[in-house]
Amino acid sequence: MALNNPAFDNPAFQDARAGKKYPSNTPPPPFGTQTQVASAQHAGVDAATNAQLEGAFAGPSAGAIETDRMTVEDTVWKTVGLFAILVVTAVGGWVWTMAPVTAQNPSPTIVPWIVGLLGGFALSLAVIFTSRKKVRPGLIFAYAAFEGLFVGGISAFFEFIWPGIVFQATLATLVVVGVTLALFASGKIRASKKATKVFMIAMIGYLVFSLINIGLMIFNVPIAGGAFGVLSQEIFGIPLGVIIGILVVIMAAYSLVLDFDSIQRGVRNGAPRQFAWLGAFGIMVTVVWLYIEILRILAILRGSN
Repeated sequence: MALNNPAFDNPAFQDARAGKKYPSNTPPPPFGTQTQVASAQHAGVDAATNAQLEGAFAGPSAGAIETDRMTVEDTVWKTVGLFAILVVTAVGGWVWTMAPVTAQNPSPTIVPWIVGLLGGFALSLAVIFTSRKKVRPGLIFAYAAFEGLFVGGISAFFEFIWPGIVFQATLATLVVVGVTLALFASGKIRASKKATKVFMIAMIGYLVFSLINIGLMIFNVPIAGGAFGVLSQEIFGIPLGVIIGILVVIMAAYSLVLDFDSIQRGVRNGAPRQFAWLGAFGIMVTVVWLYIEILRILAILRGSN
């Protein structure tokens, strides 16, 4: 299945046949094969041996550290760690953005989120291409730091213009992520080949539209009036950016479903533990995209009032 998030474009997250790359996918049974156990039973195993076996099987299952394999729990903790880095650098980006604001200079700087955007983009490419051979957590940590700088900078800039917008965008993002995760965990929503094909077509169309919109804004084409270019135009009294933004939020939510599905397949395939960092990276990419889209929708709504 073609996936939208290139972070999961790795054999470890593909179909079950990819598990053959990892011969130690299933740890060897600690007490011998079924044939050996059967032989021992036929030979007669004393009570002490039976008690030892029962105690071992009743013990807690091995985790990611013991098996050196990717698990959902380990991926969750790594995701939390990356977002902790993002939050810390986001605070720095926020402070940096607002530092120049004085009575004489009432304008924040856009340098932090431009630096964060360019740095994050470059590091995301580095993570994606190097992970085909080896997952490098250091690059992922650096990406989270630059992404935090971008998120903090652009959030402060929007908050300066529209007070309260960051809280609204953050709350909406958490709600979308929470609902999507709950629906996926309950089995009520799943990735399908047909839905993914539609999603990919929509993504390509959105990317082309975004590039055209940016081009119109750069060359100051009259139709691209407004702070958000063509997105500022209205259709039946509703800003085009709001209509498209809602569709993009739905696409981002489905992208999260694909991310969760990829992580589950990675666990089933017995992917090495290091791939949990790649799973956490993929989730961060999608969540940040979702947040920025919601922030833009709210900005367009506030700007049109």
